[in-house]
Amino acid sequence: MTTPGPNDPSIPRDAGNWATKVDKLAAPDDKSKVGYNITGKRATGPQQGFGRLWQRTYSINLGGAVGPKALISDWKANFGDYWPPGSTFHNSLTGIEPGAVAPIEVGVASRGPKLATGILVMYADDESFTFMTPQGHMFAGLITFSSEVVDEETRVEIKILIRPSDPLWELAWPVAKRKEDVFWVGTLKNLAAHHGVADAKVDEETVCVDHKRLWLNWRNLWHNSGIRSGIHIVTAPVRALRPRRSAG
Repeated sequence: MTTPGPNDPSIPRDAGNWATKVDKLAAPDDKSKVGYNITGKRATGPQQGFGRLWQRTYSINLGGAVGPKALISDWKANFGDYWPPGSTFHNSLTGIEPGAVAPIEVGVASRGPKLATGILVMYADDESFTFMTPQGHMFAGLITFSSEVVDEETRVEIKILIRPSDPLWELAWPVAKRKEDVFWVGTLKNLAAHHGVADAKVDEETVCVDHKRLWLNWRNLWHNSGIRSGIHIVTAPVRALRPRRSAG
């Protein structure tokens, strides 16, 4: 039996850009305090969600300010820095690389407790990267960040294919949709401003790809990150009273 080599035609050329299959996610040890809602969870695609299936696209034109590869390199290195205030992206030590798991704290209000969730980096190359959501996240699906040259100008795009994860998140969709608009439009504007393009216009398109709800997945309520974050916050004083394990 021979071991496949790097030039083996059975191995896709971009195999190294994809995350390897994992049964359950694990937050990095140094991010365990904020990764409690993703450790032990599975990654979820649109078919593991509950609500209607949406495709959302946000795009912005940066002209000749920066090339696609330089922009994606910067975006991956400083991803959370371009987010509007209120939410935090806890990047792993390896950065945005295939298979990396990063906890996220989402500011539901301008002040106060935050909802804990996270992402799995499903794919990453020089001109794009894709996140997959874990069980319990507001949405089940994929988010792809990419850049390319169109008509000799750099175009940046966020493409999202998602279903609300459970019946509660489906009910919250009208509010969540507006918050997502503010969040991702703000992110692209911050990214553009950093590269010298002020007051850039962000184009947004939302299409309902499938109006059906996947009722078999109503049990996703068990993993709801909003409910679990609330329980985690309320029970914090009790956990603080537990004796710490001595090292060794």
